[in-house]
Amino acid sequence: MSNDKIIRIGGASGFWGESDMAVPQLLKEAREGLGLDYIVFDYLAEITMSIMARARAKNPDMGYAVDFVTAVIKPHIAEIAKQGVKLISNAGGTNPLACAATVRAIIAEAGLDLTVAVVTGDDLTGRAAEFADRKEMFSSEAFPDPQAIASINAYLGAFPVASALDRGADIVITGRCVDSAVTLGACIHEFGWSRDDLDQLAGASLAGHILECGPQATGGNFTDWESVADSMDNAGYPIAEIAGDGSFIATKAAGTGGIVNIGTIGEQMLYEIGDPQAYMLPDVACDFSDVSLSEIAPDRVKVTDATGLPAPDTYKTCATYSDGWKMVAPFFFVGEDAGRKARSFADNALKRARKKLRASNAGDYDEVLIETLGDDSHYGAFGHAAAASEVVLKIGVKHRDPKATLLLLKEATGMGLATPPGLALFSGGRPKPSPVVRLFSLLVPKSEISVSVTVGENSEPFLEPAGKPFDNSAINRPACPEKPDTADPMTEVPLIRLAWGRSGDKGDKSNIGIIPRDPDFVAWIWAALDENMVRERFAHFLQTPDNPAAVDRYFMPGTGAINFLLHDILGGGGVASLRNDPQGKSYAQILLAAPVPIPQSLAEAL
Repeated sequence: MSNDKIIRIGGASGFWGESDMAVPQLLKEAREGLGLDYIVFDYLAEITMSIMARARAKNPDMGYAVDFVTAVIKPHIAEIAKQGVKLISNAGGTNPLACAATVRAIIAEAGLDLTVAVVTGDDLTGRAAEFADRKEMFSSEAFPDPQAIASINAYLGAFPVASALDRGADIVITGRCVDSAVTLGACIHEFGWSRDDLDQLAGASLAGHILECGPQATGGNFTDWESVADSMDNAGYPIAEIAGDGSFIATKAAGTGGIVNIGTIGEQMLYEIGDPQAYMLPDVACDFSDVSLSEIAPDRVKVTDATGLPAPDTYKTCATYSDGWKMVAPFFFVGEDAGRKARSFADNALKRARKKLRASNAGDYDEVLIETLGDDSHYGAFGHAAAASEVVLKIGVKHRDPKATLLLLKEATGMGLATPPGLALFSGGRPKPSPVVRLFSLLVPKSEISVSVTVGENSEPFLEPAGKPFDNSAINRPACPEKPDTADPMTEVPLIRLAWGRSGDKGDKSNIGIIPRDPDFVAWIWAALDENMVRERFAHFLQTPDNPAAVDRYFMPGTGAINFLLHDILGGGGVASLRNDPQGKSYAQILLAAPVPIPQSLAEAL
């Protein structure tokens, strides 16, 4: 392999429903001679898979990301072909063959000669009964009733994608794969990497991780949002310029808004990861702890020093299943003591509804959540708001019977003339019960899954090596910063003055990544933000706030970053949660408000 070769990959989609701005931006790069080899698209999440599974159950020709067809292929396929840019997408969802058939039909109608490939084998939904004795990989819960299963999908890797490209594919469509596989697959094909090129595989996987959320790497959800606020109407989509050694330069489409700097790339690096030294993928176990970020020019950050360990012998596999019904209703209160009024209103509405449930022997609600937004409720014991004069009240309930959830809404709205003063009802459609969709994660040996790669009309099995169980003892943990020692007088500043931060979810877990703005801040931040401090800050959300194991802390010496992993904190997470923030997206903002003691001289330098 040669380190002189560089391939440019643009990330065009971070979720199903993403803006359609990216492809025109990225094709302009190619058209104006800046060069672009691939455009990659990530549409899938666990919730998305359950939605697509229901769509396919209603119509066997559906179950894929129709946006890929309507917003990418149909309007842009002629220009894509002209520029010679290849596409890799997990738009197949639960029905990649149907997605591919639709794409082929559009190509034929346009009179173009492009080869479409499909990677299949991830869909294990029909095998639900086989997994009845498996345990949930995090909680050890028993497998749900197979009849309630909506989807089961293994997270496939990048080598099948590379195989499709090796066989001449211009467009590769997959079902569920790890988000970064669409990028790594292109790199394996271009550089001829083997499964033993672990550091290269880890580096390109990190490039895929940076690309997979689109403009989150270029100023979206950025701590310093005001620095880009005026340009995000034309937010640039990210591009990775990847070398044969796995290092890369992160940048964005020319002439677009946003920014690429150590803060934006550092935040995205830590987004939704757990142990940064064991970021498990089907092709490699990544260690991001020593990754170095350097700004080499405006909007250009060089990323180096990711390392890899051998791939595990299992695929992470996620099942989604139905588990009753939920209903969430918003109300608004205005005036003095609005929060207390809202909570009194909610309590009385619940009392009325429960009386009727008891009278009909329907059973109590499985879960109730009352949240008031506007009075610092997300900050728990550390909120600073005075008595709020306007709040949004959210009442959420779960029950086995959807009619029981509607009963609460009926009783709450029926109290409109028996409420504390200041109730303001939204004049619009009433909330409706929706199914509670839970996530069940398990590990399935690679030997139990058959992967196929279909190029054109030719389908061939793809043989995945079995691998070996991941050995945690092989991880060499870095030395942590020593507690600072100074004779200078101390003062406190909010963490946001010293660091950037971003948070996200995986099932019922949330991570919070903290990136120091300057190496001089690392030791002070580490000293202030220990596990106990973080548990206290999030005690109102944690299921077991007194359990020291509820929060894990990891140090990343390459950037001085800290990654926190908070367990059982999202009320079930995703569609299963009644929380206002079921994905932990606001948690970094909560932590960034925490005070950090630093020397007065350092504070003055800020």
